[in-house]
Amino acid sequence: FSQATLRVVAFDFGIKENILRQMAGIGARPVVVPATTKAEGVDALRPDGVFLSNGPGDPAALGYIIEQVKKIIPRYPTFGICLGHQLLGIAFGGETYKLKFGHRGANHPVKDVRTTRVEITSQNHGFAVKPESLPSDVEVTHWNLNDGTVEGLAHKSLPCFCVQYHPEASPGPHDSHYLFGRFRELMLSAKKQ
Repeated sequence: FSQATLRVVAFDFGIKENILRQMAGIGARPVVVPATTKAEGVDALRPDGVFLSNGPGDPAALGYIIEQVKKIIPRYPTFGICLGHQLLGIAFGGETYKLKFGHRGANHPVKDVRTTRVEITSQNHGFAVKPESLPSDVEVTHWNLNDGTVEGLAHKSLPCFCVQYHPEASPGPHDSHYLFGRFRELMLSAKKQ
């Protein structure tokens, strides 16, 4: 894309530079904001979408951020990665738990339920979303083939989705880049309404 046509508010919980490159690659101009940004601050920036980045720590301890995410998701197409995935899982009504060992490094096979394709992924997290805690309006879109943990979610009525792994890390090397394209399509669709 020769120029950015979409504006994305990107929450910085520990965002990676390559995520910002991927956003530019889909024609989006990311505006990086601090983790403590309120929903009203997002509104003031008039974005086409919101991105929730990766980051360290226990997502359940971030209640102040989860409250803002709950306000944001009915307003904007939202995409989350890693910690962003866990925060969306909780905001959707689910719960998280600490993994015994966590998932670290590359070559983790993840199955996309919608396409049945297996992606080779890079991971770095210690918490996961409990599938049985999710409400009926949220679907699991990706599963970890090593241990059966949740690797992706999508809301059935809101334009919000997320993945536990790192598509920007490119271990496949391009297996998961479609997720950024999916985010672009959600934003373009919302702009038309």
